[in-house]
Amino acid sequence: MKRETEIIGQSVLISQLKQLALQVAETDITVLIIGETGSGKEVLARYIHSNSLRADKSFIPVNCGAIPAGILESELFGHEKGAFTGAVQSRKGYFESADRGTIFLDEIGEMPLETQVKFLRVIETGEFQRVGSSETIYSDARIIAATNKNMYQAVAEKNFREDLFYRLRSVELQIPPLRERGKDILLLAENFVHEFERKHKITFEGFSPDAGEMLIRYTWPGNVRELRNLIESVLVLEKGKYITPEILEKHLVQRNRYKSLVHDPSKSEINELQIIYSSIIQLRQEISEIRQLLQHLIQTRPHTPLLLPDASMTRPPESSSLSSASEEINNTNKTEVLHSLDDIEKKSIAEALEICQGNKRKTAKALGITERTLYRKINAYGL
Repeated sequence: MKRETEIIGQSVLISQLKQLALQVAETDITVLIIGETGSGKEVLARYIHSNSLRADKSFIPVNCGAIPAGILESELFGHEKGAFTGAVQSRKGYFESADRGTIFLDEIGEMPLETQVKFLRVIETGEFQRVGSSETIYSDARIIAATNKNMYQAVAEKNFREDLFYRLRSVELQIPPLRERGKDILLLAENFVHEFERKHKITFEGFSPDAGEMLIRYTWPGNVRELRNLIESVLVLEKGKYITPEILEKHLVQRNRYKSLVHDPSKSEINELQIIYSSIIQLRQEISEIRQLLQHLIQTRPHTPLLLPDASMTRPPESSSLSSASEEINNTNKTEVLHSLDDIEKKSIAEALEICQGNKRKTAKALGITERTLYRKINAYGL
């Protein structure tokens, strides 16, 4: 089976989706695929086609949002010579080309209302007319449509015909966003790595386990498409070397800086909170490591004098020695720093809860921690 007809993943959500897709593939029923941008709607449509009785026929993908409204009708249904300025010869439309095969209409929510009327007739009867012609043409094309829009809202706002919407969704399949697919992210990343290695003759040393966990925890606003682009850029810019969390974070931060310019404020705010919270955790760990290092020095070299900048001023420490200095650091500076960190952490969690409207699961995901940890923090800070 070709790459574009595969659905990679072993998660419960994807396994269920595959099973439904195979059931649908056995029939010619119209399918509406719902999913975020970049989540793999066309891949699912190809999967259905390749497992159907039409697999040896044409699969015609059409992006309704990428074709100007003025020529979409001509692209779908064809036109006759002289039908409009620039029509120097007759031309088949996508529905004619997809006869006995499958036509995939992506971004169906962008289809103009005037085109929707003719499209509804094609779904119901298979009949249409080329632009500039009165001859009726029949096409036995299986129709799969997809959108990332809220179609109920589009219908309510009169931007999409209600009768067409309900005719389209004879079966509705929803693709989960990548952030909900867990370890499928690693399977997809591995597939993209192998594909890129074969294509560009690059040898990749792999991701560290911690870098793999970072891939799973990342929110992936661009879904599978963003993951593929990240893998390609990391392999090229890092020249195939072993990827650690530090290297991966550098690439993710660079992407987030750009995204903060184009995403809505609430998402940017959550990303900022996630970065702040990660910094707090890292700082706590560094303080702990410094404390352990001081304690180790005290135990292994208890009588070593403090070295001052001026050697002439060097003298043996008084009775308090290095142990007193260490104790002072532990009891004052560290306490002050941790109190400050506690305040920042409490504020970050409170703001994240507010942004996520009190939803604990979304808040934990936004902060990159488990729900159990979040509940513990909420109780500790009295939130």
